[in-house]
Amino acid sequence: MTSFAITAGICEDDDELRGVLRSALEREGMTVRATASGTEAVRAYGDDPPDVLVLDVGLPDADGRDVCQALRARGVRTPVLFLTARDALPDRLSGFHAGGDDYLTKPFALAELLVRVHALLARAHPPATSAGASEGVVVDPAAHAILQGDERVELTPTEFRLLAALASHPGQVVRRAALIAAAWPDGAIVHANTLDAYVARIRRKLRRAGVAQTIETARGVGYRLQ
Repeated sequence: MTSFAITAGICEDDDELRGVLRSALEREGMTVRATASGTEAVRAYGDDPPDVLVLDVGLPDADGRDVCQALRARGVRTPVLFLTARDALPDRLSGFHAGGDDYLTKPFALAELLVRVHALLARAHPPATSAGASEGVVVDPAAHAILQGDERVELTPTEFRLLAALASHPGQVVRRAALIAAAWPDGAIVHANTLDAYVARIRRKLRRAGVAQTIETARGVGYRLQ
């Protein structure tokens, strides 16, 4: 769950998928505003931006990238997660050039979408820390990297998904099954020591980046970013 009031925007023309996304984000404690076209999105979010926006590229009346550019031109700085069926590198790059912050290819696992949404929110709203302490970990979903001041340490895709899942629930134990579901494809066989090995690698990268937070073990249950 999020620790502060969050409004999520959705722009998706497929009624069924839009409903699935709405339900998933509401279960995460977010207030959801949904639109089905680019025109609606610019009108709804241009003057009253949400905290995060899930934006389909293939809209019936506009390219989602043009919608993102129109919002950016109006001063909207909301993190944008593009959804698209096109996964070629030029398509992904065009999304970033249009002002998007992350890119998820259809079909996708809902758990991964939620991890990416939380990572965007964590980057836009880094957790406050006590005086003298290093800033909370910031995960850059576009670059798959840990950012700490001027320091940047790159993550593998699996490491990114694991750390984003932990960073989206700071101070809370995330169960092992939830971490595996967030980081690996549906149906993947992941042994207990595989998860532990990945967590150990992330711990080393957090130290390398100079992040004060660490990943604590809740023995037999899961892990906590503290």
